[in-house]
Amino acid sequence: MIEEFISTYGEYLFWTLLHIFVILGVLLVSVAYLTYFERKVMAAMQRRHGPMTVGPFGLLQPLADGLKLLTKETILPTKANKPVFIIAPMLTFFLAIVAWAVIPVDENWVLANINVGILYLFAISSLGVYGIIMAGWASNSRYAFLGGLRSASQMVSYEVSMGLVIVTVLLCVGSLNLQEVVMAERSFLMNILLFPMMIVFLISILAETNRAPFDLPEGESELTGGFMVEYSAMTFALFFLGEYANMILMSAMTVILFMGGWLAPFGISGEWIDWVPGIVWFALKVSAVLFFFIWARASFPRYRYDQLMRLGWKVFLPFTLVWVLVVSGALIATNSLP
Repeated sequence: MIEEFISTYGEYLFWTLLHIFVILGVLLVSVAYLTYFERKVMAAMQRRHGPMTVGPFGLLQPLADGLKLLTKETILPTKANKPVFIIAPMLTFFLAIVAWAVIPVDENWVLANINVGILYLFAISSLGVYGIIMAGWASNSRYAFLGGLRSASQMVSYEVSMGLVIVTVLLCVGSLNLQEVVMAERSFLMNILLFPMMIVFLISILAETNRAPFDLPEGESELTGGFMVEYSAMTFALFFLGEYANMILMSAMTVILFMGGWLAPFGISGEWIDWVPGIVWFALKVSAVLFFFIWARASFPRYRYDQLMRLGWKVFLPFTLVWVLVVSGALIATNSLP
């Protein structure tokens, strides 16, 4: 029976596993060099050099950082809940990876082309808060626990607005399949209606990924490092990798929902444009959104916590609720519903 199973599904399993390892390898390399890119861009904005001594132009700095974290001792607090303490960073990193199963980087270049891809992504991104809550609670530290609670309330607050933003996109494209979202025809009216929601989404993903100016769970001044203050070595590295992998994931979601995915920007075409592979356009667009992450970190001071909550509940939530009605009414009035 095992031989029959292998003969029937062996080739499919081989290509699926190969696809998984390729995605994982590319993602890990991208995360490593995103840290290099961030440090270089912020250095240029602040008139510094950034990494420049490890390898040519500092290109081997991410490898040196990884080796340093790998060789450090992992310290477990005496009164911590050790199983939960260790599982928390693993869960955060795992969830940042599995979400890529439904991300199409080019036409038919996707591991699982499911019809509810957007719901899958939304569910996985919502689960990410559990790793942070577990880390804050298991550390047996008040500072870490407060950081975990902050992160939970912050992510819940902005996920409500993100959900309503995604609803407006679904109204315009009429599908939960991510490939169909990219390929759907969008009129000029739809693009105009979705533009304010793209701005809301860009700001919300900053809060969703705990990035500056919304990095309140890691507030050094009042929480001495926040939910991961007790972590060191590879357990800290897993949180670090998870944060940057989530940045790339949210950038990919923005590109798929609002920026045409792997298609050439602005619908332009031509001999040399059509020759460029779709995955190149996808990577360039994701890089542009990642630049926005870095630019925001280098430019804006950290919000106070009351300002963060006010923006989420008193500004974004009412605006997105009203805008869902506006988009629905405009599509019905112009007979443009898909």
